[in-house]
Amino acid sequence: MRIVVAEDDALLREGLVLLLRGEGLDVVAAVGDPDALLDAVEHHRPDVAIVDVRMPPTHTDEGIRAAVAARAAHPELAILVLSAYVEQSFATALLAGGSHRTGYLLKERVGRVHTFLEALHRVAEGGTAIDPEVVAQLFARERAAHRLSDLTTREREVLAVMAEGLGNSAIATRLVITENAVHKHIRNIFAKLDLQAGDDSDRRVVAVLRHLEATQRTG
Repeated sequence: MRIVVAEDDALLREGLVLLLRGEGLDVVAAVGDPDALLDAVEHHRPDVAIVDVRMPPTHTDEGIRAAVAARAAHPELAILVLSAYVEQSFATALLAGGSHRTGYLLKERVGRVHTFLEALHRVAEGGTAIDPEVVAQLFARERAAHRLSDLTTREREVLAVMAEGLGNSAIATRLVITENAVHKHIRNIFAKLDLQAGDDSDRRVVAVLRHLEATQRTG
């Protein structure tokens, strides 16, 4: 198995190289930025690229964009992405072209050598290796999106105005409805979004965050 490692943290990069070579695997290149990754893939034609999501210069999504570009240029390339956090948009971008020969692991899994190597071999052999925590969070967000779709038109309007930071009285004035109606709509929103009884201020924040996430996805 021929492997390219792309990780900007020199300590982690060298640790991965030592681990992989210790297992008898052929690390043909170890690089620290997305351009070097693309060059290494083009030059060495590896079987697998192990890629960090956040890389220079901005440490946002350079790694995942380079991985997607490398896969587009070389469809046979297996990609195993490592990330410190579950990042929904990055996972979606990676999986958009299909899940075969694709892996997305949280970096903490690298410390569990058997789990990491098992995922690496599975991806190299054409399979999929998605971290259980990634799956759990993506499904949770998907369920939240479905619950938002259950809101009525008026409840969506109330939630949209809530997102502007308005209180109940101001919401009632804006939508030309009674304050009692606003209370009712907000109770319904909390129920449909499965936000348990407690601090209404906290529930308003969570409801608004879900609204903004959904708006960002569809915008």
